[in-house]
Amino acid sequence: MLGRRSARLAAAFAAVGLFAAACGGSDSGGSSGGGGSIAKEPSFQGATFTVGSKDFDEQLVLGQLTIQTLQAAGAKANDKTGLTSTNVARESLLKGEIDMYWEYTGTGWITHLKHTTPIPGEQAQFDAVAKEDLAKNKIVWVSPFAPFNNTYAIAMRSDFAKQNNLKTDSDVAAFANAHPDQATFCVESEFSTRDDGFPGFQKKYGFTVPASQIKLLDTGVVYTETQKGSTCNFGEVFTTDGRIKSLNLTYFQDDKKFFPNYNPALNVRQDVYQKYPAIQKVIQPVFAKLDNPTMTNLNAQVSAEGDEPKQVAKDWLTQNGFIK
Repeated sequence: MLGRRSARLAAAFAAVGLFAAACGGSDSGGSSGGGGSIAKEPSFQGATFTVGSKDFDEQLVLGQLTIQTLQAAGAKANDKTGLTSTNVARESLLKGEIDMYWEYTGTGWITHLKHTTPIPGEQAQFDAVAKEDLAKNKIVWVSPFAPFNNTYAIAMRSDFAKQNNLKTDSDVAAFANAHPDQATFCVESEFSTRDDGFPGFQKKYGFTVPASQIKLLDTGVVYTETQKGSTCNFGEVFTTDGRIKSLNLTYFQDDKKFFPNYNPALNVRQDVYQKYPAIQKVIQPVFAKLDNPTMTNLNAQVSAEGDEPKQVAKDWLTQNGFIK
């Protein structure tokens, strides 16, 4: 999944002393075996990091994995996970209230850097956002990114999808045009207005839904109402969300490749990274194992089974030999 880093990005990072020699090839993905216990990092002696996250399950798990990995390497890590929104997390990083959090390449490119058109290809999108965010905002996107892609998707009840032979987003558009009264959608308020959200999705796939058939709901309610099928037949989901499987939902193939890539990478303020470049060495082996099935399973333990993100992170790190 992951291509090699571009020579141009490497040169850009090297020019400011930030390039960490790390492979970005597919052999660093989540299918590899255990990587051994996290070793104490000498440069972390006396170091204290403040780790943030957004407030949904996946981000909480990523934040706890980061905290426990840094602690195992000998640093102190303050927990400021659960920040209320993307904008709050980003502003907290820029203002120095946190030292790091995990952000997604599509969000970085479109929301933070204000581009309207995503870049095809996961590595190309990462390279572009990392270079520009470093130059403009002194934010380091630690390489390589984790090999899962938590992008948007449209989902519905699996039995309904099967009955109507719906497999792709083009099928969804055809269904909406043929059965406009059944084209009801549950989405988050942010998704309803984003350039990479529902307005652009309708335009790309050639259908229009009346505002009265679009219900704006909180994230968790979108999933449960889509499963019920009374408020809406279709719902906006995230592809690594554990509730997709637990609620027997099916999400459709984005056959026109509208939605951007949303690969996560640890975002660190430049001044922190310059002082502690070993962050990359410590974090990379852990997050190289987070492919889509792995992250979906971890998310499900929180969202579907009710486990605490801190315990889910600890169990996974222990099971994979990173901590004892």
